Amino acid sequence: MSDNAAILITGASQRLGLHCVRRFLETGQPVIISYRQERPEVEELRQLGVRCIQADFSTEAGILDFIAEVKATTSVLRAIVHNASLWLTEDAHTADAFTQMHNVHVLAPYLINTHCEPLLRQADQADIVHITDDVIRKGSAKRIAYSASKAGLDNLTLSFAARFAPHIKVNSLAPALIMLQPDDDEEYQRRATAKSVMGTVPGAEVIYQSLSYLLDIPYVTGTTLTVNGGRHLK
Repeated sequence: MSDNAAILITGASQRLGLHCVRRFLETGQPVIISYRQERPEVEELRQLGVRCIQADFSTEAGILDFIAEVKATTSVLRAIVHNASLWLTEDAHTADAFTQMHNVHVLAPYLINTHCEPLLRQADQADIVHITDDVIRKGSAKRIAYSASKAGLDNLTLSFAARFAPHIKVNSLAPALIMLQPDDDEEYQRRATAKSVMGTVPGAEVIYQSLSYLLDIPYVTGTTLTVNGGRHLK
């Protein structure tokens, strides 16, 4: 029944998510994505057969509308990868900024996991992967709301892993400095890479490799896989 079951990847129209979609497609794996804004990459994915669903995860209504679209699209899912992320300036320390990031990082995965559980149970094997952030290890004095919401997502891993076992494995992936931004200068790159013992910017392929590991291994659940180049060793 699940031979052609799709992997749902949220926030997959750019950067890490986009790379993983392209790599899954190369293996013949069907993919459904959410995206926030129209961009050329979304049309590219449509042409490749990806079901692209526009969604606003900053509100409960937007999340529930997305879930309804997913259920109208498929009756079975191989996996859900929660990649959607929101990074807002917190200079004003507003409740609105906190609420939006909490909704994207915690409420959306909570509701999607809960409502899409029946779709995952139709697959022969099923997984949920929460992509968090290495910042959950120690917090952030500058990005308190972002860090707290990502930590909440990491905690969801433990609860859903216990609730959905043994059929659905639930794990987290906590990356740090996987890709540079186009406007990052050499000085920023030097300071950023110095934070890890590996001292490199590995590129998006390491996230695809990590996802593949978590999806393939049958005996790992409720675990956070840290992909940070050894930042915790410095």
